[in-house]
Amino acid sequence: MKEGQPQLTLYRGWLDPGKHVWSPFVTKLETRLRFAGLSYNTESGSVQKAPKGKIPYVEILRLDDGQPEQIGDSTLIIKDLVRRGVIPNINANLPAAVGAQDLAIRALLEEKLYFYHTWERWGQNHYTMRDHILQAVPYPMRVIIGYMIYRGTVKTLNGQGTGRYSAEEIASFRAEIWQSTNALLSASKFKSSDRLEEPFWVLGGPEPTEADTTVFGFITSVLICTACPDSQKLVKSYPAILEYAGRIHDKYFPDYEKCV
Repeated sequence: MKEGQPQLTLYRGWLDPGKHVWSPFVTKLETRLRFAGLSYNTESGSVQKAPKGKIPYVEILRLDDGQPEQIGDSTLIIKDLVRRGVIPNINANLPAAVGAQDLAIRALLEEKLYFYHTWERWGQNHYTMRDHILQAVPYPMRVIIGYMIYRGTVKTLNGQGTGRYSAEEIASFRAEIWQSTNALLSASKFKSSDRLEEPFWVLGGPEPTEADTTVFGFITSVLICTACPDSQKLVKSYPAILEYAGRIHDKYFPDYEKCV
């Protein structure tokens, strides 16, 4: 732990030491912490205890009085850590137009693709998703709770709009996003061809931005999640996406099981 760094615990929903977890937002946050070289502990936690009622969340022991403070939501956690000076603002020097592109990429994945993936996982592969999410819950409670989650998810997706599309339409939307992501990464890889095995970044710059944490998080989530076989097959068909994720993993997650 760096001198002057507060003790930080990241609650990931699952313990699984040495492995990425299925949530893209957990990996997004872990990636951001590792970009900053910040030490942290991991625990499973639970949505019932989470300050925003969702995973991930963190607990920080304040340096002034040693009291614990919990923060929820990956984006709000990052903003809070930047405000405290715990991690640097990696988007601080971006031109306004590039910053807007960064925000648009994050919004595309977090506010659009996330719901298409949720539909695939809970709608088309319900039992696989249920048994992973609720692996610590014994039968028959797993069936009951799983059905409650499924019903709530369907309601959310219908309200949000994704649930009103056909399977073919959702597949088309997913494919369009991943194709566009691959185009961005292919251009960035070409631009950074002199950097050999070093990571290249989604906006094509010399350093990562906030968008890279989201992109890497979503790629990793698809590659390890067995409840999204269609998305996994699609992502694996793009060499630039796989190389992007592989290089980031090798540099920042050498202690984790590789998923690429």
